[in-house]
Amino acid sequence: MPFEIVIGLEVHAQLSTGSKIFCSCSTEFGAPPNTHVCPVCMGLPGVLPVLNKKVVDYAIRMGIATNCTISQHSVFARKNYFYPDLPKGYQISQYEEPLCENGSIEIEMDGHLKRIGITRIHIEEDAGKSVHAEEFVSKNETLVDLNRCGVPLIEIVSEPDMRSPREAYLYLSALKQILAYLEISDCNMEEGSLRCDANVSLRLTGAKALGVKTEVKNMNSFHGVEKALEYEIERQKEILLKEGKITQQTMLWNAREGKIVPMRSKEEAHDYRYFPEPDLVPVDVDRKWVDDIAHELPELPLQRKRRFIRQYSLPDYDAAVLTVSRHLANFYEESVKLYNDTKKLSNWVMGEMLRFLGERKLEIQDSLITPQNLVGLLQLVDRGTINTGTAKSIFDEMAETGKAPQKIVEEKGLAQVSDASELDAIVVEVIEAHPNELEKYRAGKENLISFFMGQVMKATRGKANPKLVNELLRKKLAEKRG
Repeated sequence: MPFEIVIGLEVHAQLSTGSKIFCSCSTEFGAPPNTHVCPVCMGLPGVLPVLNKKVVDYAIRMGIATNCTISQHSVFARKNYFYPDLPKGYQISQYEEPLCENGSIEIEMDGHLKRIGITRIHIEEDAGKSVHAEEFVSKNETLVDLNRCGVPLIEIVSEPDMRSPREAYLYLSALKQILAYLEISDCNMEEGSLRCDANVSLRLTGAKALGVKTEVKNMNSFHGVEKALEYEIERQKEILLKEGKITQQTMLWNAREGKIVPMRSKEEAHDYRYFPEPDLVPVDVDRKWVDDIAHELPELPLQRKRRFIRQYSLPDYDAAVLTVSRHLANFYEESVKLYNDTKKLSNWVMGEMLRFLGERKLEIQDSLITPQNLVGLLQLVDRGTINTGTAKSIFDEMAETGKAPQKIVEEKGLAQVSDASELDAIVVEVIEAHPNELEKYRAGKENLISFFMGQVMKATRGKANPKLVNELLRKKLAEKRG
């Protein structure tokens, strides 16, 4: 390909504060339209904003986690533009003096680490929401819900360091993980808590100057971002190969049709007529404030993954899955304190636990299974009280009821049958009940031992000790073969 891809992302994350950035209105999602509003967030004349300190705390957390310099002095600005869902006619944001600057994060791709620079992280308020409800289309009406007005945001602006849609996807995934680990955003893209705008351009391979960029909006999933970028890259490439010119503009991704459509010409900073917000004092952050927040930060995802590989001798894949969320990683580590087979434990958490959570659409913190009960289940298998098949059925009941595994075994009589004489009689009975299969086995079809094994397990309702059954079957079948 004669062109190099250049991608930069602007990510807006709603912060999980209980109240809005400049007033005490609730930030709860899903309330009836225009019920979480007041004169401040509605932009009525004569009102004054008051900054929510927790918003600054959360922004500093993200700045430290992404290796940013935390500015001792930052200033709010008015960003002027006009939409029906922006009642003041401007948005309070930060421009020339943001809170966090010059950071970076690392992403893993094909076994290698790549550093993606972060230009800035600044604080701003969200706008409202225009609702183009289908029942009003014939009337050519748009409804406005101002509940979202004033919900606190941080905007994370990357350097143009990504060179493929896949890198953009991985960068977004890493950002989301960090936000979730810090517990400063719920990162719910369906509810608009995490939104992304992508700037993409092409330039001749080896060129230093950037090409003309377009901005792509309206992407509601990470895979949507990846697909939209792929589409826009191909569109720009076709134009450039025909010696055409790229127009700087804002584009909308239509996921249903899988294509991009122009929205408007791309704004420049001067179009917004930024100027310092006269109703808010500058934010002065002292060293102690930053140090106190840094001291409280949790271990971050990539560092925790590396430690899992080193400390628990886990494969890269296992460590990545187990650290995908802070709560899942915590569950695993609490379990490891009680059980020293780290790989077997990993298999159960990644297998049965994530299967059950996925089927029920639950998070690990909502599960009724405790680390103590999961370990208790594995110890029952290790002691030979139950077999693995029975353990998996017990797991589901534990997950549904929260009961301890030993109690379920006792209530349902699920203890494993390990009495050799009892199993020997059942094995003989099964072999004699299937003469045709016995003849085939004697003729050399040795894989039929699995059939006999299944029949014995069926006869014992899955409670037979599989290892002992296997030994008895091989002995008896060998005798029959003569």
